[in-house]
Amino acid sequence: MNQRKILLCSSSKVADSDYLDPVLPQLKNHLAETLEHCKKGCEVLFVPFAGVGMSYESYTARVAEKLQPHGFSVTSLAAAADPQKAIAQAQAILVGGGNTFHLLAQLQERKLVTALQDAVRDGVPYIGWSAGSNIAGISIRTTNDMPIVEPESFSALGLVPFQLNPHYSDYQPPGFHGETRDQRLAEFMAIACDTPVLALREGTALEIIDDQMTLTGNQDGYVFQNGRKAQLPCNTDISSWLAGR
Repeated sequence: MNQRKILLCSSSKVADSDYLDPVLPQLKNHLAETLEHCKKGCEVLFVPFAGVGMSYESYTARVAEKLQPHGFSVTSLAAAADPQKAIAQAQAILVGGGNTFHLLAQLQERKLVTALQDAVRDGVPYIGWSAGSNIAGISIRTTNDMPIVEPESFSALGLVPFQLNPHYSDYQPPGFHGETRDQRLAEFMAIACDTPVLALREGTALEIIDDQMTLTGNQDGYVFQNGRKAQLPCNTDISSWLAGR
């Protein structure tokens, strides 16, 4: 049995919600056992490298402000004297959203990909949203972001055996003539038809405990594979996708 405790949130906000309000209930539930075992609160290691346009310190402070009232202290991986050791000793790892290309490039440049993979494999809880969810998949080839930097490789953490597409929407504004999300994902299927892409609407998340996976939230998602778009029902067992079918 795989020892995994992973929460992959689509977004940090839904509609006009405050920052991280949709994530907090899922995060608290996901880390309830960890928090219970931490007498002085749970220390979360935050990975801020997706943040562009703000300092890593400011990004960490923004997340800490939201989490501290709920019993979590937040430290930044960017400020760690020994990042490898910080990951190995983390009680939980939180990876924020922003630009996926920048996030992955920083992890690769700092030689931290293997350390993160090892920590999650050892059962350290992993929570990501947006870009932080994107990098949990096989690669970042189905992200919505602009490639503002060039990573060493598009290969990501591979914590799950599929691609992800957070912030999924099938809305097409009237008069809009650019490619829709479905058209972009159809292009991916034309190149990698056997590789599943799990598309997550804002406000939903994939929760993975060992070999079981559920899409949480109040909206269904979709799976794109072999030229087809199939419904991914929320709040049901969808663990079969962990088998890489």
